[in-house]
Amino acid sequence: MTSALPPTIRSLDELEALLSEPSAATVRALQGLPGDILVLGAGGKMGPTLARMARRASDLAGGSVRRVIAVSRFSSAQVEQRLNSSNVQTIRSELLDRAALGSLPDCDNVVYMAGMKFGSTGNESLTWAMNSYLPGLVSERYVASRIAVFSTGNVYGLCQTGQGPDEDGPLRPVGEYAMSCLGRERIFEHFSRSRGTQVSILRLNYATEMRYGVLVDIAQKVFFGQPVPLAMGYLNAIWQGDANNMCLQALARAASPPFVVNIAGPEVLSVRRIAGQFADRFQKPVQFEGTESPDALLSDARKCYELFGRPVVSETQMIDWIADWIGRGGETLSKPTHFENRTGSF
Repeated sequence: MTSALPPTIRSLDELEALLSEPSAATVRALQGLPGDILVLGAGGKMGPTLARMARRASDLAGGSVRRVIAVSRFSSAQVEQRLNSSNVQTIRSELLDRAALGSLPDCDNVVYMAGMKFGSTGNESLTWAMNSYLPGLVSERYVASRIAVFSTGNVYGLCQTGQGPDEDGPLRPVGEYAMSCLGRERIFEHFSRSRGTQVSILRLNYATEMRYGVLVDIAQKVFFGQPVPLAMGYLNAIWQGDANNMCLQALARAASPPFVVNIAGPEVLSVRRIAGQFADRFQKPVQFEGTESPDALLSDARKCYELFGRPVVSETQMIDWIADWIGRGGETLSKPTHFENRTGSF
């Protein structure tokens, strides 16, 4: 990130510009990656700003002209239009359709963001198809490409509160969503080991911005006078712009067998303490529900910081921005994270 952080974020345009601002390290990483970049599943919460960051970083990197292509069903025409206005090419596609997947352009670099989480309970078969079967189709289609694969810290399962597991920690996914995400990792790993595909696996734990994320969930409960659940009493949170930068840099680390990295905030945050900080900023009382359990979904991201640097945006800065945004009635995506869920059912 080259510009100073603003004291407040006043508009959606300012927010998305900040979330898609590449760091110098990201520009350098993309300078070393020839070829186009294809972002599969780019229409979700994080995909549009990551695709725009890839475009901006590629332009700053110079060299040969690179296409950045975002692929999604694009249920929101506005998201697609904003990408097009940023010189990101868009393709509407149903990725589970073999013919549609086969018709996508060849690309040297692929960012795989497709998956299913919310609505997975009661629709387990589609969850496994999206999270474990589709990776096999993509691995076959892009066997010669470099692929950065989004995964989740949920594959570690609940651990005792503390630093959280690193990349070599035991994998104990809870619930079919997390198990299918481990399936995603294993399928990409299989093709990486058997076919030599260069793969990075990115275990992301709670990317956050103004419109969604765990901190937004907590802020809204405090602001609207709803009790804050404490059963999942601790968490990691990372600014989405920092996560975007780390993910694109990790694309350059793709290897066979896969390179695996946790992408998460550096602190183990207390839900009780965060709620209290929002209460102070809103000048409202805070209500709590339940008590903290001795374990939570956490990740140790020290390897990430050693390779890519520490997050630029701090916990305090995120809380200040979110409190200001919520207090002014800023737009949210109305997509709660359900961070309090301890059974793995989403």
